[in-house]
Amino acid sequence: MPNVDVVNLNNEKVGELELSDAVFAAEVNEDLLYEAVRHHRAGERAGTHKTKTRHEVSGSGKKLWKQKGTGRARMGSIRSPLWRHGGTTHGPQPRDYSYKLPRKMILGALRSALTAKLRDGELKVVQAFTIADHKTKSMQAVLQALEADRKVLLVDNGENRNLSLGSRNLPGVKLTLARDVNVYDLLGHDRVLVSEEAARKLSEALAK
Repeated sequence: MPNVDVVNLNNEKVGELELSDAVFAAEVNEDLLYEAVRHHRAGERAGTHKTKTRHEVSGSGKKLWKQKGTGRARMGSIRSPLWRHGGTTHGPQPRDYSYKLPRKMILGALRSALTAKLRDGELKVVQAFTIADHKTKSMQAVLQALEADRKVLLVDNGENRNLSLGSRNLPGVKLTLARDVNVYDLLGHDRVLVSEEAARKLSEALAK
């Protein structure tokens, strides 16, 4: 099982944590990572694009001219798709782009992402996010001390008011709970800071 250093908020080693091989030393499956990211982005699509059909565009419903005797082609409505400013035929309509991904694939992708982050030295276990106050300046100082001043994903195991308020205004910093961790966020951040409690929970939950 991989052993990782546990550091405090001053980036000083205060212990070690033994993590599950099945979660943090798994085989990195790039195909699974791709499918997980694709699934996440599909679920985030708004799907609100829409064109108007002939029944929705503005215009009179009056027949333009009589059916026979004019020498012109018969025409029933000014809102016909054949006419300028008419409705659109088979245009896009609001829809849901999300789809279901098998649970085993999601868990496998999470294991691959966590393993890749640990292997590349981009994951650090912090003893606890005990921030003195909720000021952004204090949070920024903590991140600089932890050498994580770029795009950072913070993973905690429970509600932490000071951590939440202090990090929400920092660009590139995102806070999430261990139960809500996803592959898209893990791969989209340069550094991942995980509290010791959250790391234990991930190691236990994903090893099943």
